[in-house]
Amino acid sequence: MKTLVRAGLCIMIAISLFGFASCSKKADTDKPIAEVQAEASKMSVDQLKAKAMEYKDAIVAKKAEIEKVTAKLKEIPIAQQMGTEAKALQTDIANLSKALSDLTERFQVYYNKLKEAGGDISGLKI
Repeated sequence: MKTLVRAGLCIMIAISLFGFASCSKKADTDKPIAEVQAEASKMSVDQLKAKAMEYKDAIVAKKAEIEKVTAKLKEIPIAQQMGTEAKALQTDIANLSKALSDLTERFQVYYNKLKEAGGDISGLKI
């Protein structure tokens, strides 16, 4: 029973983290890369920098989420690593990692275009 309660809590926390991240950021991982590239090619230097910053902020937030979920997974005793709670956390980490990869790929489009245009890339290191 205790394990079910802990698993339920972890799932609720993960869902709230996903909701928080998606509400607070404008970075879009659903937009195809070709569309992102086409959009970036039409942007001014200021627009490119703003978009790159949006993605950078989303990446930093996603990394923090991954760290939190990973820390929770490490708290689970070895004997319970194959249990439902651990599996749920592992699934959350996989989903967060995929989202991080998607964000990074799109960030790179804006960053490279900004760099190519001779824009200021300071403050965009991840």
